[in-house]
Amino acid sequence: MKQQTQTIADEPVLSWRKSSHSNPQGACVEVAEPDSGQMLFRDSKVCSGPVMAVRRQAAALFIAAVARGGV
Repeated sequence: MKQQTQTIADEPVLSWRKSSHSNPQGACVEVAEPDSGQMLFRDSKVCSGPVMAVRRQAAALFIAAVARGGV
């Protein structure tokens, strides 16, 4: 996975990653896992844009469902 580190004002350093199979045009989702028990998601084309925070357990269930073809 490719990784990018970003510092947000008053936030710890976040290490964002995306699949090595990502679209060359940057059309993909990046993920960061801070120590807060959450997973953060953002659009790789708009790194300074909104970030969606999800509980780590909920994200794991969603990712497993996608991998099974259930979503």
